[in-house]
Amino acid sequence: MFLLLFFSLIWGGFIYKTVIKAQSEEDEDVYNESFIDRLMHDKDDITFLMLGIDSKDVKKATNVRTDTMMLCKANKSTGEVHLLSIPRDTKTHIRGRKNEEKINHAHVYGGPELSVKAVKDLLGIDLEYYVRVDYNIVKKFVDLIGGVEVYVPMDMKYTDPVADPPLYIDLKQGYQTLDGDKALQFLRFRKGYKDQDLGRIKAQQQFIEAVLEKTLRPGNIANIPQMIKTYYDYVDTNIPFDVMMKFAMNAKNFSPDNVSMATLPGEGEYIGNTSYFIVDKEECIKLVKTMFIEDKSVENIEK
Repeated sequence: MFLLLFFSLIWGGFIYKTVIKAQSEEDEDVYNESFIDRLMHDKDDITFLMLGIDSKDVKKATNVRTDTMMLCKANKSTGEVHLLSIPRDTKTHIRGRKNEEKINHAHVYGGPELSVKAVKDLLGIDLEYYVRVDYNIVKKFVDLIGGVEVYVPMDMKYTDPVADPPLYIDLKQGYQTLDGDKALQFLRFRKGYKDQDLGRIKAQQQFIEAVLEKTLRPGNIANIPQMIKTYYDYVDTNIPFDVMMKFAMNAKNFSPDNVSMATLPGEGEYIGNTSYFIVDKEECIKLVKTMFIEDKSVENIEK
């Protein structure tokens, strides 16, 4: 659910830096030709891992598991965006650990850097960038764009006052416009789906489509300054600013029609008393080739 927030925010960042800030401060250096030329003629696509952390402060989050993990690839020239959801219970090897574990444990042992390595090893792809966010960004951003309309697939009711942050969910089934608080409830709910985490992933993908459509409406241009503040308050990333800028400069190419979404193929399975998601390696290779590998060859899908 965080991919569209990232692109919306860097889009807002570009407008702010090149138009609003330049007009208010007459900062002509923003238009430096060599800088712009370097950005425009760099690599067309970027692949990064989006990590959602159930925490109050993403920049201080340590020893916590990732709640959401999505591999994203965007092409600034074509506007194509590929998004692959990775179930949090995916059984895989994590560097430095003796036995295979759930992939969301990687963040506990080594933060976003180890999470990136775990996904890189699992899928056999070239990956170095991550974008880490907490759920506060959802609440702030949804309120900023005036709420989003989604279909709530069931009555959602759950309470966990000792969670950090505390969890109070009370939503009714049906189409409705969710404000920031209700959107947060919708995304954090996970107990009632028949197919467990896979059902939750489908709901998250529906949410992405709804927020992307709402964000790209012309009326939200006025909210750009608030988007910038939201980005800097709730996003932690190792993507260089120059790289983000080159994609923001081509934000007009991105639209809901160019976004493709998929979920890592496989199925749930109990091993002992622990529930895992077991990857279908053959189908995984096909999907990774289609979505992320330009030369259609996968170097090292985990064996």
